[in-house]
Amino acid sequence: MTGIELLSFNTAEIQAILLSLKVAFYCALVSLPFALWLAHIMARRSFYGKSIIESLVHLPLVLPPVTTGYLLLLMFGTNGWIGQWLYSTFNIKIAFSFYAAVLASIIVSFPLIVRSIRTAIEMVDTDLEDASRILGVNRLKTFFRITVPLALPGIISGTVLAFARSLGEFGATITFAGNIAGETQTLPLAIYSNMQVPGQEGTTLRLVLVSVVLSFIVMAISEWMVRRMKARKFN
Repeated sequence: MTGIELLSFNTAEIQAILLSLKVAFYCALVSLPFALWLAHIMARRSFYGKSIIESLVHLPLVLPPVTTGYLLLLMFGTNGWIGQWLYSTFNIKIAFSFYAAVLASIIVSFPLIVRSIRTAIEMVDTDLEDASRILGVNRLKTFFRITVPLALPGIISGTVLAFARSLGEFGATITFAGNIAGETQTLPLAIYSNMQVPGQEGTTLRLVLVSVVLSFIVMAISEWMVRRMKARKFN
C-alpha cells in the first residue's frame, strides 16, 4: 500500500472517526461531574454500604463488555425496565442510537475516572479543608476553591482516561448500540466490520493506524497537562 492510499479515507471511514471522537467527548463531558461528586464522597465519607457502592462502580472493569452491553439493553431497550417508560412517555428510544453508544462508553469508562479522581482527592491534605471551613467558608466553596485545584492533575488524568477508553470501546457498544454506519459505527466497530470483508485489508490498516495515533495523542496530551499542573503546584 502506497502512502497516498494509506491516507485516502472514504466517507464511511471519516464518519466512523468523527463519531468516535464525538462519543468520547460526550462521554468525558457527562462523566466528569458525576465522577467528581462520587469520588469526593468515596474519598471523604464513611457510611454503611460503602463497599457495595464501590463494588458496583468498579464492576464494569471486570465484567465482559458484552455482558455490560446486554444489561444496558435489558434496562434501556424499548421493552426494558427504563427504556419502555422513556419510549411510552417521551417517545425517546435509546437502544441502537447515538445515545446508546455514549451511554455504553460512560458505563465502561466510569470506574477509571472515579478511581483517578478519588486517589487525587485522598492525597489532598484535609487540614487545608478544615482550615478553610474554620475561616467561615462553606463546604461547597471549600471543595471548589481548595480540593478541586489541588486534585486537578488527577481530575484531568481521569477525564482523559475516560475519553481514551471511550475511543477503544467495542463490546458494550456493539451489543447495546449496534453497528449502524453513520450512526453508531465507531472506529473500533468499523475496524471489526472491515476485517470481515475480503479485500478490505487496506481500509482496516488505515483505521487501525488512526486508532493508534489518536490514542497516543490523547495519552501524550494527558501526560503533558498533568506535568504542567504539577510544575505550577510546586512553583
